[in-house]
Amino acid sequence: MRALALFSGGLDSMLAIKAIAEQGIDVTAIYIKTGFGGTKDISELMSQRALKAGASLEIVDVREEYIQKILFDPVYGYGKNFNPCIDCHGYMFRVAKGLMERFGASFLVTGEVLGQRPMSQRSDAIRLVTKLANDADEKLILRPLSARLMEPTTPELKGWVDRTRLHAISGRGRDTQLSLAKSFGWEDYESPGGGCLLTDEHFSGKLREFMAHEEKLGLEDIDLLKYGRHFRLPQGAKLIVGRNKEDNDRLEAIGTSKYIPVKLSVVGPFSLLSKNATADDLALAAKIAVTYARTGINETYVVSVGEETIQASPFADKIQTRKYLFCT
Repeated sequence: MRALALFSGGLDSMLAIKAIAEQGIDVTAIYIKTGFGGTKDISELMSQRALKAGASLEIVDVREEYIQKILFDPVYGYGKNFNPCIDCHGYMFRVAKGLMERFGASFLVTGEVLGQRPMSQRSDAIRLVTKLANDADEKLILRPLSARLMEPTTPELKGWVDRTRLHAISGRGRDTQLSLAKSFGWEDYESPGGGCLLTDEHFSGKLREFMAHEEKLGLEDIDLLKYGRHFRLPQGAKLIVGRNKEDNDRLEAIGTSKYIPVKLSVVGPFSLLSKNATADDLALAAKIAVTYARTGINETYVVSVGEETIQASPFADKIQTRKYLFCT
C-alpha cells in the first residue's frame, strides 16, 4: 500500500506523513513547485525532512500551468493579498491525484489542520477544496492530523488506515504538534520555505504593480520579483536594484531576456533595467544605481548599461529616489 502526501517541508506535513508511515504504509512526499514557495533552494532540506518523517521526496514543477490556470482567475478569489488559497489547494490535490497511477498510490495525505488557517482550512473551505479536487465522491484525501474530527475517508472505511491511530487536532494552537515533534526527537522542523510569497504583502504589491504595467508574467519575472528594490521610471521602464550581496548574486544569476545589466565602476549594487528603456529612463536608472553605491555626492561615475557606457552622478539623498520606488 502506498500513499502520496502533499509536502511543504513544515511540521504539520511531516507529522501527517509520520502518522501514515507508522501504520506500515509506504509514503511518497510530493512537493508541488508553483514558483511562489520562497526565495531559497530548499530541495535538499526538504528531502532530509521527508526522510525523517518516513517518506521519499519527489518535486513536481507546475509553475507554467499554475500561472496560466490558477493565479489570475481563482474560482474562490484571493485572501488578504494575492493568495488564491482555496483554488491553490484544490489544484494541488488534482495534480497529486493525477500522479497516483504513476506511483502506484491508493490515496492522498495532507498536513492540513482543521481551523488552522482562516481562508483554506475552515470546514466550509475544506469542502470547497474537496470539490475542486474532484474528490467529493471518492474520498481519497486523508487529513491525519484532524481525521477523527472529520467524516471517515475511503482509506479509513476500507481499513487501509486505522482511524483510532490518527489525530483530532484543530485550531491555530501548536501545542499538540510541538509535543508530537518532541516525542519523535525532532528539533529541525520549522517551515523551510518561509511560507507562500503570495500571502506576503510586499511581494503581492510587486506582483500587482508588475501586472499593471507588463503584458505577461513569465517564470523569469517571478524570480526577479523576489529580489531587490523595484523602481518604475517616468517613461515606463523598470529598474531592479540589489539590496545586498545575496540580491546581487541572485539577480545576476537569473537569465533574463527582458532586462539589461547595470554595472558600476565602484562598489555598489548589481541592477537590471528594462531592455526597451528610453534614453531618459536609462540615464535616470544609472543615477539611481550610483545613489545606492559607495559614491560621493559631487562625483561622476562610469556606469555600463547593457552595451552603453555613460557618466552618472548620485542624487544628493536617497529620499529623492523614492518617488520612483514602489517596493523595497
